[in-house]
Amino acid sequence: MAAPGPSTYEAFVALHGAALGASAVPPRHWPSLWHKLEHEVFDAGEYFGIMQVEEVEEQEGGNEDMREKIKKKINPGNELCHKVIVTNENGLEAANPSSIFLIDHAWTYRIEHASQQLRQVPGLLHRMANLMGIDFHGEVPDERVVDQVLEDMWKYNQTYQLSHGTAEEKVPVWYIMDEFGSRIQHSDDPTFAMAPLFYMPQQIAYTVLWPLRDLDNGEEVTRDFAYGETDHLIRKCRLLPWLPEAVQDFDHFTREPSEEHYQAILNENKEKLPISIKLPVYDKDKVFKVYTDLQQVIQNLTHSRFEFIDSEQEADILYTFSHFKDYRKLSEERPHVMLNQFPCENLLTVKDCLAYISRRIGGSEGPKWLPHTFNLLTELPQFISYFQQRERRGEDNHWICKPWNLARSLDTYVTKNLHSIIRQRESTPKVVSKYIENPVLFHLEDIGLVKFDIRYIVLLRSVKPLRVYVYDVFWLRFSNRPFSLDDLDDYEKHFTVMNYAPGVPLKQIHCDEFIPLFEKQYPECSWQSVEEEIFKAFRELFQAACAKPAPLGICDYPSSRAAYAIDLMLKWDTNSNGKPFMQPQILEVNFNPDCDRACKYHPSFFNDVFSTLFLDDPNSCHVTSIV
Repeated sequence: MAAPGPSTYEAFVALHGAALGASAVPPRHWPSLWHKLEHEVFDAGEYFGIMQVEEVEEQEGGNEDMREKIKKKINPGNELCHKVIVTNENGLEAANPSSIFLIDHAWTYRIEHASQQLRQVPGLLHRMANLMGIDFHGEVPDERVVDQVLEDMWKYNQTYQLSHGTAEEKVPVWYIMDEFGSRIQHSDDPTFAMAPLFYMPQQIAYTVLWPLRDLDNGEEVTRDFAYGETDHLIRKCRLLPWLPEAVQDFDHFTREPSEEHYQAILNENKEKLPISIKLPVYDKDKVFKVYTDLQQVIQNLTHSRFEFIDSEQEADILYTFSHFKDYRKLSEERPHVMLNQFPCENLLTVKDCLAYISRRIGGSEGPKWLPHTFNLLTELPQFISYFQQRERRGEDNHWICKPWNLARSLDTYVTKNLHSIIRQRESTPKVVSKYIENPVLFHLEDIGLVKFDIRYIVLLRSVKPLRVYVYDVFWLRFSNRPFSLDDLDDYEKHFTVMNYAPGVPLKQIHCDEFIPLFEKQYPECSWQSVEEEIFKAFRELFQAACAKPAPLGICDYPSSRAAYAIDLMLKWDTNSNGKPFMQPQILEVNFNPDCDRACKYHPSFFNDVFSTLFLDDPNSCHVTSIV
């Protein structure tokens, strides 16, 4: 049951004022908006009408690729276009407090459910096809029409994100407005503005529409599809789904950002860098007091030289789940206290920063061990240029969109639709990486050849000198369905993170069992040689991350230590002689990884981690030094 509505206008403002202010809805309209929401007043029909006009497609000139796309459309030829106009004989006054209107949403969904809903929700495919001008009269969902709706919907999609709830609940929601809202056209000089509003008492989202100037009867209702964007090139890129234009001639090379950019990242993270310190030399039999909020550590660290205490102030070691911020204060007041993280380590663990620092290896194209990656917020023109050049050369153009700073494959999508990727920029901050179209596969009995990824625990003991260790056991994750470059919304075919999906099978193979099976399936590739390439990639990654002083690199703080999980895949590549080989592809680096499986099957795991990082005793541990 929906929560009761606010009884007063003041309660409405308390609940929604911040959202309305952020969307620049003029306060003069708020009382009328509250009234219309409370009483579900949809009065746009009294002021506006939809007019149908015919648009003649250009037959001469233009991009050859665009002409080919026109030929392949379900309804080639002259298109019917809808426009919304003011039909009220008195026009509309922007200053009138009641000049604000509610638009309903025809379809609200999350991307991973779109295809299934079009096939299963009665009437949805018909309505979307009709709204988008796609010819469809059948009763049974037509796969061709479903695919066309999934491609064209990015011209109609809008998005919002809930600010509260679980990580899953905060994944962006996409929606398509009703026929009235969806037929409002773009203009660089718009007559109206609109914004989504989640009305909390009803737990329903609407779109709010209000005029930017006075309008006469017959004038068109338009909005800016790239509202707020003043940069000419970025506007051109953002409007590409509606105004196709080639960006191929733009330089697609992605360079490392400026020092100012790294400083801005440091400021945004609110990290305070430490002063220079010298760590004391401890007795070889000293027992270190450990403060931690991680149950896995409390339950599995049994080494005699570590004891747990409840007081953070009395600890010699802080091993905490949350990110530490004030290194300056710690270095000034308690320089002897060691901790499980480094200043500026987000340069490794946040996906856009990982791509930035990796460009220090391998020149303009970056290292071989990282998929080509673009930050959609700051490198959209470069990405579009690169995408269109690959398209022109006939190269594979499957990409994966990922949030900068989420794990577990949340809000992550595989697509070859350029418009979809461009529009993703409007949701959470994302990177787009080249999807590995030719992964090394593993044969699972009763399933077939599936994707798999590999997780290593990597220990960073110090920056200067650089000392890096890898835990001798690695972990494997498998897809549940045979791999192929289709059904891109099939999670169990294209993703390997199954342990968070309820009711989904989870296939686990220990590395000791995996290695002989792998070498049997690929007798020309010894696992030792593959692992040497993996460790080489790790070595180059940490050398790049530590090559420059903070905030351009991981900070050299003698009291810091860290354990990271690096997830990677293997892909097929060819050397200069044309011979195929397995190339590691680093996918992400995780801070404070879930070590449940490590503890379950290797009870000495945290003893080895703590001995290596805090006792400088790696020789008795299951770790290998790689730097």
